[in-house]
Amino acid sequence: MTATQPKPSTGKTIIRLPGAAEKAPRRGSRRRRLVELSLAVLFPATLIGLWQLASTFDWIDSRLYPSPSDIVAKTRTLFADRGLGDHVWITIKRILWGYLWGVLGGLVVGIGMGMFRLLRKAGEPTLVALYTVPKLALLPIYLTIFGFGETTIIALISTTVFFFVWLSTVAAVMAVPEEYREAAQSFGVNRWQLFRHVMFPAALPQIFVGLRLAAGVSVLMIVGVEFVLGGQGLGHVINGGRLLGLIEQTYVGIAIVAVIGVVFSALVRLAGRLASPWSTEDRSQAAM
Repeated sequence: MTATQPKPSTGKTIIRLPGAAEKAPRRGSRRRRLVELSLAVLFPATLIGLWQLASTFDWIDSRLYPSPSDIVAKTRTLFADRGLGDHVWITIKRILWGYLWGVLGGLVVGIGMGMFRLLRKAGEPTLVALYTVPKLALLPIYLTIFGFGETTIIALISTTVFFFVWLSTVAAVMAVPEEYREAAQSFGVNRWQLFRHVMFPAALPQIFVGLRLAAGVSVLMIVGVEFVLGGQGLGHVINGGRLLGLIEQTYVGIAIVAVIGVVFSALVRLAGRLASPWSTEDRSQAAM
């Protein structure tokens, strides 16, 4: 049995040359963002184009599924003749106020429970139980407390947003590596300094993930509440179209709600990037 002889070295050196994106990172980043933006616009544009073709060639029943061009025309009519702009503004105000109060409450409670173990053990079972309750089921209770009016609607949105922000904030604070705490404590920082300079900055990117989810949920909740209470808002517009058989009006309301949700979520995401430029997402995108 003979020993295996090592293969002689070929003496070749592998050299990796930098690519175009590495030679000009800014140009590569702009090009990548342009491609991503193009894809983000092209996909829904393609779906809308197919929808228009299907309606034009009677592949679908335009009485039940009006074409995008008919929806746009109806939108102009509603804005001009029926005060659709007032309904849109009322819905946006309700979303913003409910989101603001829900975020404030969720951040305070979430940070407190994330930082203090005893507080978390005391409050978590109750909050988890309340989290599982459908928030529209609280509407009769809120009506008895606040009566019919804006306060009830804003309170329901705030309650819904609160739980999403609370959950994400607690998880974000608890996910901060223990090494961060130990390193800060070795410098003799107090509890406020630990929170201000270590815990909060480390948890902020994940907190904004919860804020984005809460933004979308607030739009969902406002439509449901306005559906039930009626009177004003885009939920009322959608439900009115359903009750009166004005199918185009229903689609107009749905389309505007979708636009509001996309814009609101994008604004919260932008705020997160500005508030936490050190986040993993931003670093990975800059390196690509």
